[in-house]
Amino acid sequence: MTMASKADTTRDESGDEAESSIESESALETARRQLYQAADHLDIDPNVVERLKHPKKVHEVTIPIERDDGTVEVFTGYRAQHDSVRGPYKGGLRYHPHVTRDECVGLGMWMTWKCAVMDLPFGGAKGGIAVNPKDLSSDEKERLTRRFAQELRDAIGPNQDIPAPDMGTDPQTMAWLMDAYSMQEGETTPGVVTGKPPIVGGSKGREEAPGRSVAIITQLVCEYYDRELTDTTVAVQGYGSVGANAARLLDEWGATVVAISDVNGAMYDPEGIDTASVPSHDEEPEAVTTYADTVISNDELLTLDVDVLIPAALGNVITEENAEAIATDIVVEGANGPTTSTADSILAERDIAVIPDILANAGGVTVSYFEWLQDINRRSWSLERVNDELETEMQAAWQAVQTEFEHRDVTWRDAAYIVALTRIAEAHEARGLWP
Repeated sequence: MTMASKADTTRDESGDEAESSIESESALETARRQLYQAADHLDIDPNVVERLKHPKKVHEVTIPIERDDGTVEVFTGYRAQHDSVRGPYKGGLRYHPHVTRDECVGLGMWMTWKCAVMDLPFGGAKGGIAVNPKDLSSDEKERLTRRFAQELRDAIGPNQDIPAPDMGTDPQTMAWLMDAYSMQEGETTPGVVTGKPPIVGGSKGREEAPGRSVAIITQLVCEYYDRELTDTTVAVQGYGSVGANAARLLDEWGATVVAISDVNGAMYDPEGIDTASVPSHDEEPEAVTTYADTVISNDELLTLDVDVLIPAALGNVITEENAEAIATDIVVEGANGPTTSTADSILAERDIAVIPDILANAGGVTVSYFEWLQDINRRSWSLERVNDELETEMQAAWQAVQTEFEHRDVTWRDAAYIVALTRIAEAHEARGLWP
């Protein structure tokens, strides 16, 4: 049975490594469009939808720091808290020149959907500082982070809002933020952030988690469409944390990874790549093509005739211009927003299954939840337990999305958003509106 025919007989969505605006839409416009699209399939109170169009709060702060040369420079930081009906706000902090209020609001909304589709007891938030981190020395970045923690002190906390790494930030950034907050509170509070180094309360397996979840979802979608993983060819655009971990796991589980790439181009071998022998971006930046016998462009990788395509690098790489040339049967979104809305419609018309980012790469926020549990209970988990718990959570989320996909005449993306919005709406209706 072909993939399209099985879908017809059974039927009645950012770790964050890339910016996620879709075509000409802002992140906020996109998040609202996805909200409306999901709401159209559900019988929910329109007043709940109206509330979800808006963030609960947006904090804008001024952050002066002393540069290494003695001059003072002032930066602007944001923390957008979208919705906390299901639990504390959760979402990344990014350091990037193009950070804006509306971007943070839109990305915070996406975090609300992502936490809900995974059934995590969190709401959504996003924040950041409008700065190019490459222009900062390590000391300057530390001073900036500690001052940011001071400015956000009343807005964050382990039961209020829990930041995590994002573009331009990393485990060290989270360690500085946690230390600054703890010093202000007068007690060590590891649960105020996730994505920390394990030595100060971070979780084993956190950095690998988004790639691991992409691999798990790829395996599950192949099973759904009656594909043996050992007979499945895979192309992965991006060989950073998400792409490399996904590619290596799928390779280990028997799939044939025929292409991997970085910013310089793609390694291609139709017989299969030994992914363990190729350094990831974290291990050796921009090394993929130096290990390749055959190099193709990133654009060519996207149109390879493979069973599964995993865009795991940038947003907006599958567009109206190349959607007709996509030759895969299944797209699993490793990056945030790799498929534009127009391309999404084209792929749907062509019966190409697109598994959305809010499900596929949700391993990051899921293991962040595990980290938070470990922090508040002061009890660390083994890597084996983290990975086992992650697989259980991914399978449960997949099953919930699959149920909606089969019950309604919708895409996988719509099914994921329907799951998320249903859970959020039910929580709002149960809690009611403060008079």
